[in-house]
Amino acid sequence: MRISPPSPDWPWRTSSVKPQGVTHRSTSTTGGHVLARYSSRHGHIGRRLFQLYAGLALYGASSALLVRSGLGLEPWNVLHQGLSERTGLSMGVVLTILGAAVLLLWIPLRQRPGLGTVSNVLVIGAAMDATLTVVPDAHGLAVRVPLMAAGIVLNGAATGLYIAARFGAGPRDGLMTGLHQRTGVSIRLVRTAIEITVVVTGFVLGGTVGVGTLLYAVAIGPLAQLFLRAFAVPSASDGSTVVATGQPRRAILRP
Repeated sequence: MRISPPSPDWPWRTSSVKPQGVTHRSTSTTGGHVLARYSSRHGHIGRRLFQLYAGLALYGASSALLVRSGLGLEPWNVLHQGLSERTGLSMGVVLTILGAAVLLLWIPLRQRPGLGTVSNVLVIGAAMDATLTVVPDAHGLAVRVPLMAAGIVLNGAATGLYIAARFGAGPRDGLMTGLHQRTGVSIRLVRTAIEITVVVTGFVLGGTVGVGTLLYAVAIGPLAQLFLRAFAVPSASDGSTVVATGQPRRAILRP
């Protein structure tokens, strides 16, 4: 059970009455527990921002590795590649344009974008194109298979990095959750329907479907779960110089 405080600044709020069960330890001669909490909070924000942008950049780079392996892409990139083949635009540009279009669908679905949502649209496509310019096409299974494996594993790490940063869902994930909330259909069914649709459409347009697509579908869930735990950011109160030894009367208990 996790205890959430009744107000954002509990128990550090200045008050003439000291909360029961709360002790303070000063670790700074110039600011005490207030300075320590300020430093901790801003340290976590810095880490979260780093994780967000490192994760998004790594996501684009790992997707580019899958492209160069030629053994199959993740579902949405099958569609991006197919559209790229038809339009002559780079995959990164197509990804960015389509991401912005999907984001517009959030309006009728009443989804709220966050910093991570907008950054997802802008960063991943740019990182993909940058990687594609420096990584050549792979020839021979001895090179293509390791490239595919690296792309899948790094994509899982990237997913864990940027999701653990907690700055909002990407446009495509928001579409999935929005449709779930508006229709009542399970998230699993909504996601399956969306991904089958984009894979089939992308394949018809010329996108690459192969063993990499299947392995990605099987491996990405466990990999993302593993890296989410590895990159979890402590809450703002962790490491604070304030120690709560008792339970506040109006605390909210969540499983």
